[in-house]
Amino acid sequence: MFKNLSKNTKRIRLPLDTTTTYVGSAGTTALTTEGIDTLGYRGALLRIAFGAIVSGAATSIKAQQSDDDGAADGYSDIAGTSQTVADTDDNKVFEIDIWRPGKRYLCAVISRATQNATVDYMEVILYHPAEAEVTQTSIIGGTEVFNTPAEGTA
Repeated sequence: MFKNLSKNTKRIRLPLDTTTTYVGSAGTTALTTEGIDTLGYRGALLRIAFGAIVSGAATSIKAQQSDDDGAADGYSDIAGTSQTVADTDDNKVFEIDIWRPGKRYLCAVISRATQNATVDYMEVILYHPAEAEVTQTSIIGGTEVFNTPAEGTA
């Protein structure tokens, strides 16, 4: 049995422009995340958080996959993963949970058109690792783990 979610998942905050921009300011252009290497994990939970969305915005998300991080075969849509984000979905988080991806690499595409939609952040949680005690990326600033903690001064 697994305990301590922080030790059994790998959490990665993804740049929204495949390089260094972690916050998608208000805009109408599509955003595609960098490739997510799922090697060693059975599942991936993609989480996209939105900020303000202007009335009339046409916004949606979807997941794509590739055998080689898009180098030779590009990325292909994963059937059924598309979700429409309503212009009233300000400050909501949308998730796409993929168990046993068909290909090694995943990415998320955020389509924005007609009016501004702000993307607060994009992250992926890789879960069900082949190895116990996952090593985190440098994006995690700190984690404390407590098992049956006692009451007292924090």
